[in-house]
Amino acid sequence: MFKGKTIAITRSKDDSSEFIDLATMSDMRPLPLPTIELVSKGEKIVDEFLDSIKQYDPDYSVFMSSKAVALLFDTAKKISNFQKLQLAVANTIVIAVGPKTKIALENEGIKVAYMPTIYSSVGVGELFTKLHAVGKKVIVPRSGASTPFLKQLLNKIGIDVKEIHLYDVCAFRDTSQWNEFRELFSQNKVDGIIFTSASSVRAFFEIMSNDYDQNSLLENLEKLPVVAIGPFTADELKKFDVQNTIAQVHTVPGAFDTIKNIFSVA
Repeated sequence: MFKGKTIAITRSKDDSSEFIDLATMSDMRPLPLPTIELVSKGEKIVDEFLDSIKQYDPDYSVFMSSKAVALLFDTAKKISNFQKLQLAVANTIVIAVGPKTKIALENEGIKVAYMPTIYSSVGVGELFTKLHAVGKKVIVPRSGASTPFLKQLLNKIGIDVKEIHLYDVCAFRDTSQWNEFRELFSQNKVDGIIFTSASSVRAFFEIMSNDYDQNSLLENLEKLPVVAIGPFTADELKKFDVQNTIAQVHTVPGAFDTIKNIFSVA
């Protein structure tokens, strides 16, 4: 059914341990693809965040990825500002978008008050609606490549939002790590791909455009199941005319279960 299937995921090997374990246990072959890399805005992000907390005085802080947590707190440790940052965050009501982000915050000594049942911007919006937070202020440290959807959604329900952009993203530059994927893909030996973010979709096409024209790439992608981890990733794939299935649960295990179900009914 799915034994021996080769499944690619748009994450580096270091960020794919959960996926690798799941695929290996199901006798599949995992193929991590380092698709994007973070470009930090430097040490100034900590002071910018702390200044914003002081001036804006938010009621809530919302963390939308474990990467944002790691970058912010690791940078604070480098410049001996960790305790000040920890206290500033702890003085807000902290929301984590999902389990991985929650664990990252707890590892920094931050108590997470809430986590949505749907691990996405939509889920965060639903959570704030239940919290009756009209008139409250929210600070969101995140990627500069993020869509404005969350801010617009929270604004619509009467919440003021300040976003702090900690980093930008670019396509992964060392594409030699893609050689195995390129070879298998050209031989139609990749059985499925999981895309984990909208930015990874853009980077995938940027990287693969060095070897394929758009039509050839799409023809190859049409031959295999493509799974999007969530709706924004799916929307980005649609911009490139890629048919895809959205994971019911917007996590790596959820996306993996979705691709397994596709194989099961094929």
